[in-house]
Amino acid sequence: MHTAPAVNPEIKAEIHRVFALQQHHQWEVARSNARQRIAKLRRLYDAILHHRKEIEAAMWADLRKSPTEVNITELGVVLHEIRHTSQHLQSWMTPKRVGTSLTLFRSYSEIVYEPKGLCLILSPWNFPINLTFDPLVSAIAAGNCVILKPSELAPHSSAVMRQIVTECFPPGEVSIFEGDATVAQELLSMPFNHVFFTGSTQVGKIVMRAAAEHLASVTLELGGKSPVVVDETANLDTAAAKIMWIKLVNAGQTCIAPDYVLVHESVHDALLEKMKAKVKQFYGNTPAAIQQGPDLCRIINGRHFTRVKGLLDDAVQRGANLVLGGETAENEQYIAPAILTAVPEEAQIWEEEIFGPLLPIRKYDTLEHAISYINSKPKALAMYLFSADDRRVSKIIAETRAGGVTVNDCGPHFYNSELPFGGSNNSGTGKCHGEFGFLEFTNQRGVLYQARWMPTTDFFLPPYGGKLRQWLLEGVVKWF
Repeated sequence: MHTAPAVNPEIKAEIHRVFALQQHHQWEVARSNARQRIAKLRRLYDAILHHRKEIEAAMWADLRKSPTEVNITELGVVLHEIRHTSQHLQSWMTPKRVGTSLTLFRSYSEIVYEPKGLCLILSPWNFPINLTFDPLVSAIAAGNCVILKPSELAPHSSAVMRQIVTECFPPGEVSIFEGDATVAQELLSMPFNHVFFTGSTQVGKIVMRAAAEHLASVTLELGGKSPVVVDETANLDTAAAKIMWIKLVNAGQTCIAPDYVLVHESVHDALLEKMKAKVKQFYGNTPAAIQQGPDLCRIINGRHFTRVKGLLDDAVQRGANLVLGGETAENEQYIAPAILTAVPEEAQIWEEEIFGPLLPIRKYDTLEHAISYINSKPKALAMYLFSADDRRVSKIIAETRAGGVTVNDCGPHFYNSELPFGGSNNSGTGKCHGEFGFLEFTNQRGVLYQARWMPTTDFFLPPYGGKLRQWLLEGVVKWF
């Protein structure tokens, strides 16, 4: 009988010690005001800037990610989130007065925003700084205690984050545990009040089942096959540049990366040529120049390299046209940007999220056919539309489902803290960023205050007989 591996006993003991410490400390943290919470966020902000060079070096070691890309997709996102949250936290925390029906005319009502309590954040390897600290900002703003578990696949980034967290917070408020899946499993066995997970749909189901044992609420930021639609009215230069940039950020290992492109048949060839040109413009004119350049990340490890290469090989063996790239170097986990056309329906690349620098392109003839194809797949985390026709854009948005949409660009909806970010069903549950992240880590408690000066009435109390009472209650039911 197979037995699941157990966590190291010393790590297990430390997990339980810190969890008990946070259980005891959560009430003090919950009583903190906006000024105190903003001070905590400011410490985190300053520490990130202080360790900026170490973060850049760590991410080069983990993913061969360029410092510029680190600043755009990692540090810039988190620092903006801290600034935005600090600016608005006081108003978010203020109880909100709401209306009260006429039948409750003696009372008034409000919504009070209370922390959920003890929160677990399980973060992935692809954007370790961004996807660990971004939800942490929301959790701190909401007044919670937090345990972080970053991915073991990005160990250099995890080590820097551990240093930052240790410098900024006592373990009774925020703590971080590194390690493999056994550490995550041990943490998931603890009775947290909320679990925030970013990663694959498969693991997301495991997290949700574990959280259900304690009836913990969950936020699942997953992924899926995010589509791009390019119609015949689109600016093809813009579309080609934006699609290839967001697709190749982090070598395609991005939850909001385009997974496939649906392009109107009349502009298919023109878009394809422009996309090929953009790859050469961004990364180099020759396969050797692209591989040797400093701006293209590597696949995180050998297992993922094998998986992505397998998708490419399967598509080509089944008859797909490899119109650009696809060169590989296993010794450095490198896969060149690859564009494929005429990919057969039975190819595995259509069935699972690619999470790599491969981009299949398929033609469509009518918008209805494009919409039908999108809806044949599970709901995606993101969708991108390129069109100069507002009616077509509105039609696609109305008749499809996705976590978020950007029109005539790729990715900016993720960076707008005024928008909710998150998936739906297969691509996740719950929202993050800005006030939506604050609310995700908050219980919105409804409170009704009954007036003290009103006399007690037995109108709604038994016994319920009496014609006058029945007549009055009928009016209440109909009109109030």
